[in-house]
Amino acid sequence: MGKIIFLDVDGTLVDYENRLPQSAVTAVRSARKNGHRVYICTGRSRAEVYQELWDIGLDGMIGGNGSYVEDRGTVVMHRLITMEQCTRIVDWLHSRKLEFYLESNNGLFASENFAQKSQPAIREYSRRKGKDDADQATAASVFPDMIYGANLYRDDLNKISYLLNSYQDYLDTKEQFPDLNSGTWGGAGETALFGDLGVKGITKDSAIACLLKYLNADREDTIAFGDAKIDIPMLAYCHTGVAMGNGGKEIREAADFVTKSVEEDGLYDAFEKLGLI
Repeated sequence: MGKIIFLDVDGTLVDYENRLPQSAVTAVRSARKNGHRVYICTGRSRAEVYQELWDIGLDGMIGGNGSYVEDRGTVVMHRLITMEQCTRIVDWLHSRKLEFYLESNNGLFASENFAQKSQPAIREYSRRKGKDDADQATAASVFPDMIYGANLYRDDLNKISYLLNSYQDYLDTKEQFPDLNSGTWGGAGETALFGDLGVKGITKDSAIACLLKYLNADREDTIAFGDAKIDIPMLAYCHTGVAMGNGGKEIREAADFVTKSVEEDGLYDAFEKLGLI
C-alpha cells in the first residue's frame, strides 16, 4: 500500500464557490494510479457528497467531521445522534427560536423558517469566503438539495447545525447538551454564524485512526490536507499535514508546509512536491 491521503472538501478539494479545479482531479487520479489511496475527510454528510466528487475516483470518505467512515463502498464505522438526543435538540432549538438543519446521509432536513432566516448569515459567510456574488447567496443556492417539511425527529443524524442569533446561543446550547460535541462555524468566537452539535468524542482524527485500524495501515503513511481550524487535529495526527494557501492563520502555522490556494492549483502543486505524482 502506498500513502493514504485525506482531503478536506470545502476550501481544499473544491473552492468556496464549490468549483472543482481540473488540476485537483488530475492530482487525485494520478496519485491513485501510482498506488496511493485518497479519501475525503469532511464535515459534509454523504448526502452532500455529490456525484461529481465520486467521479474523481475516491477510495472512500470520512463524513460528519468523523461520525462516518466508508472504504470502497463498505461502511467501516457510523455513529449517530440518538432519537432521544435529536428530540431534545429539536425541541430546545424551537424553544429558543433558532432555525436549524439536520445533517444525515439520507439528506439535509431544514426547520420551518430556515430558508428565510438563514439568508443574512449565508450572505455574510459568503462574503467572508471572498465570493464575488455573496449578496446574491441564498439557502437554495448554497444547499440546493435541502429538504423542507419533513419529520424533524430522526434517528439517522450525523450532525445538527443551527443559526446563532448571538454567541450566547452557542454557550447556552453547549451547556444544555454536555452529552454531545458542541462547536461553531462561519467565524471564530463571537463572530461565529452557526453552531453545531454532533456525537460526543467524534473528530476527524479519531475517524482516521479507525480507518487505519481497518486497513491495517500506519500513521507514518498518512498525509492530510485542510484549510480550516477544525482540520488542525487531522493535520497534527497524520504524518504530514498540509495547509492550503487560502487557509486561516492558525492552520497555516500548524501545518508541516503550506501549498498554494485551491484556486491556484495548490492540491496539484503539493502532490508533486510530496512525490505522489
